[in-house]
Amino acid sequence: MITSIHNPKIQRVRGLIQRRSKREEEQAFVIEGARLIQEARLSGVTLDLVLISSQPTPRAAQLTDDLTAHRIPIEEVSAELFKRISDTENPQGILAVARQQPRALPPNWDFLVVADNLRDPGNLGALLRTSAAAAVNAIILTPQCADVYSPKVVRAAMGAHFKLAILHKTWEEIIHLCHNRSGKPAHLLVSDVESGAPCWQVDLRQPLALVIGSEAEGASPEAYQAADQRIKIPMPGQVESLNAAVAAGILLFEVVRQRYS
Repeated sequence: MITSIHNPKIQRVRGLIQRRSKREEEQAFVIEGARLIQEARLSGVTLDLVLISSQPTPRAAQLTDDLTAHRIPIEEVSAELFKRISDTENPQGILAVARQQPRALPPNWDFLVVADNLRDPGNLGALLRTSAAAAVNAIILTPQCADVYSPKVVRAAMGAHFKLAILHKTWEEIIHLCHNRSGKPAHLLVSDVESGAPCWQVDLRQPLALVIGSEAEGASPEAYQAADQRIKIPMPGQVESLNAAVAAGILLFEVVRQRYS
């Protein structure tokens, strides 16, 4: 049983939790909880290491049998030490180091989401989760977004990392991708509460890339300059804007409504 905070495996996990540079260097990240770890394994994600508390929850304890059967390395950690390294308030007593395994953009894609300078980890994670639910082909992150593999984003995404293609691109690359889509160019749509067309009056069945900007600043000037069309969510109430993840959910499922109804 590991009891020292100075153990090399513990230090590795702490570094991956706390530092983006460490996650980028190793191309790995930390996931916590039995559900996420089980989902990662079933999705084919490589798990380098699993740490389990000496006092795990029943579900975490049960999961170790499955992980052992698949020859995934497991180390037992004292309950006190596990609480020190965990990034959650009420840890389940199990965490894992997962490999970042980027998915390729499908060649016949027709539905992208662009997270434009989305710096809030909770909003970014919720956007990933909603995008996966709406069958988005990929989510594209512009350079100023929060780290998609940070613990807060991973928790909020609830397994979307294992289902979505996640790409990092500049605006020049995004524009090129939309203009050079095979078959038919994709329309780049940007939400604009001031001058956009109501979302249900816009044809969202066409190939498209939907830009979601930050709640505080909205989309970037580059997004507005590149946009083929601006759309909005009509709001009859007396509010100026919606939370970025909430607005994204409404727009994404308007796409779903038009395409599947």
